[in-house]
Amino acid sequence: MQIAYSTNAYTRWPLPDALRSIAGLGFTGAEILCDTPHCLPMQDTDAMLDELADIIEQTGLAITNLNANTANYFFDPVPAENTFEPALSSMNDAHRQWRIDNTVRAIEIAARLGAGCVSVTAGRPTPGCPPGAAIDLFVESLQYICDAAEKNNVRVGIEYEPGLLIERATELAEVMARVDSPQLGANWDIGHSFLDGESPEDAVDVIGPRIWNVHVEDIRARKHFHLVPGDGDLPFARFIEALTGAGYDGFLTVELYTYPEQPEDVGRRAIEYLSPLL
Repeated sequence: MQIAYSTNAYTRWPLPDALRSIAGLGFTGAEILCDTPHCLPMQDTDAMLDELADIIEQTGLAITNLNANTANYFFDPVPAENTFEPALSSMNDAHRQWRIDNTVRAIEIAARLGAGCVSVTAGRPTPGCPPGAAIDLFVESLQYICDAAEKNNVRVGIEYEPGLLIERATELAEVMARVDSPQLGANWDIGHSFLDGESPEDAVDVIGPRIWNVHVEDIRARKHFHLVPGDGDLPFARFIEALTGAGYDGFLTVELYTYPEQPEDVGRRAIEYLSPLL
């Protein structure tokens, strides 16, 4: 396993500068945020993507994932509760189609930049739409998205999270079985899994062969706030052992969007803590 860093820690930096900083800190991979102010799939130009490709080549960074979880510039202004909207499970056909189109475009960009994975979420349960009906819409959306993923040889990783429509590994496994695409798997966030009360061993037993990317942060006192690894309660050795036992040899992608004022300081601390564990 190697260690990567998500650019969502650098939301006050231009994306090119963020990638250069991540490489300078010693990370061998980077995840790109598909949201303001970084990569906007429906708006970025060929010139911007060419610049990114040049920086990736110069730094030698592997692009672990395009994080398409939160893009919400469809709305103006953006209410805080719309972090994951418009969702792939939305009852609004136009909103759901926008998210499908945005995700397909992210897949095309991932193929162009050599990224192996694009991550998505199911969105939150919403009033007026029972969870079962919302999951049906989510599955339908994923079938379109996975068709595009197969054409572009890019994987799609669902990230589950407390409070979202898909909250745990067993629910994710059910969705993967219904979609039945070899491109569909998990963008596994170990902090979310810990908050859900899953043991590392049980979660990996359910989704281990289909984990495409791993988000890493620490959690303290069961509060969903991303902390620097080593500052909280996560049993990192157990998570790493479970992943190793499942044959996972991809990246641990540090996700510290909670520290926009000091991305380099917390990134340096994260890699110093995680490296000896590997």
